[in-house]
Amino acid sequence: MTQNVQLNSGTAMPLLGFGTWQIRGEQAYEAVRAALDAGYRHIDTATMYGNEAEVGRALRDSGVPRDEVFVTTKLPPERAGREDATLDASLRDLGVDAVDLWLIHWPPRRKSVAVWEKFVAAKESGRARAIGVSNYDLGEIDELTNTTGVTPAVNQIRFGPALYDAKLVAGHRERGVVVEGYSPFKTTNLRDPLLTRLAEKYGVDAARVVLKWHVQREIVVIPKSARPERIAQNLDIGGFTLTDEELAGIDGLGQRR
Repeated sequence: MTQNVQLNSGTAMPLLGFGTWQIRGEQAYEAVRAALDAGYRHIDTATMYGNEAEVGRALRDSGVPRDEVFVTTKLPPERAGREDATLDASLRDLGVDAVDLWLIHWPPRRKSVAVWEKFVAAKESGRARAIGVSNYDLGEIDELTNTTGVTPAVNQIRFGPALYDAKLVAGHRERGVVVEGYSPFKTTNLRDPLLTRLAEKYGVDAARVVLKWHVQREIVVIPKSARPERIAQNLDIGGFTLTDEELAGIDGLGQRR
């Protein structure tokens, strides 16, 4: 069963999701179908990925009830000023009445607060159940909160053991912001001796050790793959638990780069 983290909106977000960056066309459809068939209940897409229609078709064809799948999409910064039209297009392509999470993909130049106000309105109207940001720093998050009184539920950032920063994670949690990591494998040396030793101990691959570390640290993670066997394998992390000592060891990988 997928573990969840509670967002400040009251929405439950699965800690392990399926990412779709750089997967397009029929390959995107097949990958999302494979993910849903394997048991993923969290799908991450974005306007700039150009695959929302395929994600939506896979969601419909999967037979999985809409209310069982957490769907995230994102607004490109160049769409500042066209927030409503962009969300309308996303909802139409995805074939849903609302997304579970809508993110500002990157901070737009000089217009971040104005964009965030449109996001707040989208949440209030029920078209986005939760709203957040991506690639923001804590100062930029504070600006949104201080100006509008509404704190982003999530900040999706490049993350992995080698980028682990306890102060950064704590800073988000003090603000009630969930950290979501992307590119967990690109940022990690999967041949690191600690990861390979733990993989051997638990009978898994190093990638799943990394995913388990995220989940146990309650950091949302969205691995991606176009291969059905890898998609299913990445979800199969329920059979082992890392010890506190092992978690701390993985935390320290960034200090050994």
